[in-house]
Amino acid sequence: MVDPGSHRFVTHASRTAYEGAILALRIDEVEMPGGDVARREVVEHDGAVAVVARDDDGRIAMVRQYRHPVGRRLLELPAGLLDGGPGESPLDAARRELAEETDLAAERWRVLVDLVSSPGFTDESVRVFLAEELSVIAPAGRIDEEADMTVEWLALDEAVAMVMRGEIVNATAVAGLLATLAADRSGEAPRAVDAPWRDRPTARSTRLRE
Repeated sequence: MVDPGSHRFVTHASRTAYEGAILALRIDEVEMPGGDVARREVVEHDGAVAVVARDDDGRIAMVRQYRHPVGRRLLELPAGLLDGGPGESPLDAARRELAEETDLAAERWRVLVDLVSSPGFTDESVRVFLAEELSVIAPAGRIDEEADMTVEWLALDEAVAMVMRGEIVNATAVAGLLATLAADRSGEAPRAVDAPWRDRPTARSTRLRE
């Protein structure tokens, strides 16, 4: 037995049990401390971006969207998958999602926070951007759940209060709103848009290209 914190978790075997439109289920056989091999189920995901879009009055653009797994509409940040192809950067994806969901564009972009959504079972990671100096653009065509989506503008303090009251529960929205508040109060500048993203998922996209 090695000292705690020093074991090397070697994957001895791996197979894809399911391949869907936006995720895959991978089964890994991983060596545990002491020599036993344990099965670990990993949901592979292409990753996502989200946007805290703040206007000149300090209001945040949020969207209310139906989420089938929880069976109700949630108040969220504009967000979406990194599914624009290998040539689309995270910033380009964020610009696209902001336009598609809110009919807005932004001149000033920075990175607020990076999240690993639920590392106990998925490699999904989300990069949350801060977008400012907003302008209205031509309306986008929306289908499926997005055709029912509404845009709501909230003062940051009210949005944070809704987080604390349990009225905003989407994890990415919670993190993005609290990160915005923390940046404002601490003076800690958000990162540049090309800041390293250590945990950006690559397993699924790499495997599908092979």
